[in-house]
Parts: sequence; C-alpha cells; structure tokens
Amino acid sequence: MTGNKETAKSLLNNYKKKGYIESVRRNLFVSISMETGASVADRFVIASHIVPGACVTHHSAFQFHGMTNQVFYELYVVTPGNKKFSEFTYNGITYRYTASHLDIGVETKYDGMIRVTDLERTVIDSIEDINKIAGIEEVLNCIEAIPPRWLSAQKLVSYLMEYKKSSKGFLYKKVGYILEHFQEKIDAPHELFAECVKHISKSKQYFDESLKNRPGTCYDEKWKLYVPENLLFVISKGGMKFDTV
Repeated sequence: MTGNKETAKSLLNNYKKKGYIESVRRNLFVSISMETGASVADRFVIASHIVPGACVTHHSAFQFHGMTNQVFYELYVVTPGNKKFSEFTYNGITYRYTASHLDIGVETKYDGMIRVTDLERTVIDSIEDINKIAGIEEVLNCIEAIPPRWLSAQKLVSYLMEYKKSSKGFLYKKVGYILEHFQEKIDAPHELFAECVKHISKSKQYFDESLKNRPGTCYDEKWKLYVPENLLFVISKGGMKFDTV
C-alpha cells in the first residue's frame, strides 16, 4: 500500500499509538473496533494468518465446526511444510503449532479469511493424536456431536490412504474401532470399515498403553486391538476408568 518499507513501519507505529491496530506477534496485526475496543479478527482468523497457509486443526477445528460444548483457550494450528512457529498468547488464547500429517482436507471460509481442516480430516487427525491434544474423552464427545450421516466414508478413506505415517496400519485399526461405535455418523459405514480391515496389520496392539495390565481390558479380534470393554463408558462416566467398566 505504501510502496516503501520505512513508510509502512511508520504508519503501523502511528496506528498502534492511536489504538487503530494491535500487534498480535511479530509482523501480524489486527484492527481494533472503535466501538468495542476489541480485535475485529476472531481467533480463527488470527490462527489462519500466523504464516501463509496456516490452518486451524484438531480439537480447534471441531470447535470451529460447532462440535464442542465449551470454550477452550488453546488453538492448534498446522502450517505448510510443517514450518514451526513459537507458541504465543493473545487476548487469553494460546496459539500452538502442531505437525500436519496431510496436505489435503482443508476448507476456506469467509472469503478465504479462515482455513480449517474439514470434518473428516479433523476426525482422522484427532484419532491419530488422541492422547496428544484433546484426550480421548473430548475426542469421543466431539464425534458424538456430529449429526447423522455428516461424515463421508469416501473422504475418510482417501485421507487414511494419504496419511503420512509409517504406522498407518495402527491408524486404520484405531479409526475403524472408534468409528464402529458411531456408525450412524457416516454416510456409508460398511465401505469405510471394509477398507480399514483390508489395511490393518495382524499384530496385536494396545489401543492405549495405559490399558496394559488394567482390569476392564479385552481383546477385539476384528481390529486386533486390546481395548476397554465399553468405549462409550468414557463419555457416560468421564475418563479412562477401565477398572470400573
């Protein structure tokens, strides 16, 4: 706009002093509403502009899609080429980098102001990183909130096939096992489960390491997983209380 770097710096400093804009982090500014005194850009717009191509992901994407029932003060972001950024806090929201496993499954909203993983990719990412970000109870609650037949089996399968993980067989197991409990959410569940069964490894694995030597653990022959006897107990009672299942 100014055609000159020094003029741009001077203009930004002038606008900051007058309260027209506010610095979120280095080289990222937001306009301030003269009526409310708050940022015009919301948390999802800010997250989508941390670096070019940044995208809201995991539990934060569930929140954008309206699948959470409470406000969280952490927002997770993936970046093209997994270009890391240092986490920062602005207006009480902490913005955190997390690694991306896919290059597809991103939607743009509000004339490109927001980039967010679509619902199918959000489900796959959240199951893959189930103990790293939101935790199993919150992930299950988010999936339970998805309306019937909103998930495309075709998209879920395509994302699983493109997933950049050496242990994709384990991911197929986890996705198949969890989503089998939410079949009504998928438009063609049998198509998804048939594909998952086709790709799972034959080795026996624990769905979660905390299940080892714990009461209330059983073996699921179909998915070759040691699992809690009743997964949905986690939602109804809260937490991984396998000894009381």
